[in-house]
Amino acid sequence: MRMSADSLSRYLEATLAAAEAADRRRVRRTISAPIPQQPTRILVDGRLCTAFCSNDYLGLSGDPRIAAAFAGAAAQYGVGSGASHLVCGHGPEHAALEEALADFLDRERAILFSTGYMANLGIAAALVGRGDLVVEDRLNHASLIDAGLATGARFQRYAHADAASADAVLAKHTARHRLLATDGVFSMDGDVAPLVELAEICSERDAWLVIDDAHGFGVLGAHGRGSVEAHGLSASQAPVLMATLGKAIGVFGAFVAGSRDLIDVLVQRARTYIYTTALPPAVAAAARQALELVRTESWRRDHLHELIGRFRSGAAALGLTLLPSGTPIQPLVLGSERRAVAASRHLLAAGLYVPAIRPPTVPAGSSRLRITLSAAHSAQDVARLLETLAEWQRTAAGRDA
Repeated sequence: MRMSADSLSRYLEATLAAAEAADRRRVRRTISAPIPQQPTRILVDGRLCTAFCSNDYLGLSGDPRIAAAFAGAAAQYGVGSGASHLVCGHGPEHAALEEALADFLDRERAILFSTGYMANLGIAAALVGRGDLVVEDRLNHASLIDAGLATGARFQRYAHADAASADAVLAKHTARHRLLATDGVFSMDGDVAPLVELAEICSERDAWLVIDDAHGFGVLGAHGRGSVEAHGLSASQAPVLMATLGKAIGVFGAFVAGSRDLIDVLVQRARTYIYTTALPPAVAAAARQALELVRTESWRRDHLHELIGRFRSGAAALGLTLLPSGTPIQPLVLGSERRAVAASRHLLAAGLYVPAIRPPTVPAGSSRLRITLSAAHSAQDVARLLETLAEWQRTAAGRDA
């Protein structure tokens, strides 16, 4: 009888070989930022590049004021929280950040999670279970999909960004409790969910709307409060709001904001909150400083949106078809894995870092360059990106001729 280790080895080798043959094998690169104040300038395996792939949309990750807040809190409280929030890990920095987030979003309370993935799992498990219904957009982030599947509730998906499709799913199912979950901004396509229509449907069908605004928070809305603000929704229309602190906020972590009772239920029932170590206090202090910069430095959003417009008009002039998006996420869909990988390599050779996004992250046949813009980019950076894309386009055309 063969040993299980031999069987495992064969399985692992075959899995990697299949990924390689399909141009889907992922490879990690060692990335560092030699000048923290310039977060778009990175070293990729030792080579200096301009990154157009980060979710640091406001360019806050290297801000010295945030670093100073982190260092000061680390000196005062140490580098770890030591325990979960409900044991002895919830300190004054966590409480202050939760209060600041609730105030910024005009919600009664907020609660911190270690990651957006854990927040979504915690929300779903705390609110629904067997006998209930979870309805989700087909292109929701993996964390929302996994959260819905893990609850044991009946799980249904509706056509992407299609409120009528969501309504049809809700109309044909009865359940004790019904939860409708959607991204605010979709992470791979960059488009925005029809939140007004979804809120109306949830009101009519007695469903609970959960919004994952990881890619909208800090970026959208007149004050950077995200997709909910951009759509003019009230807290009652969007009762469960999740967002992360590691994208536009430039730090790490996540939170859920809502009513006092919602947050208390999460404290009681969200296993991914109860049974994990709290964020380090220094991270909470850094995020609170970053939130203050989001509040006071609107020029970052203004500059970012100017760059988005500049890039889209330049791409149109080149005949490059981008997916419709007014957010920092600007996908250039190229179809095959091989074509996306070739385009990524061409950009890297020119000192521009944009990894190819391939299945299963995106549907088969829609491999792409997921180009992201940041307030830390300059107009010259965008011009260089467009020039290099034009060069790749000419090279690809010559190869295909």
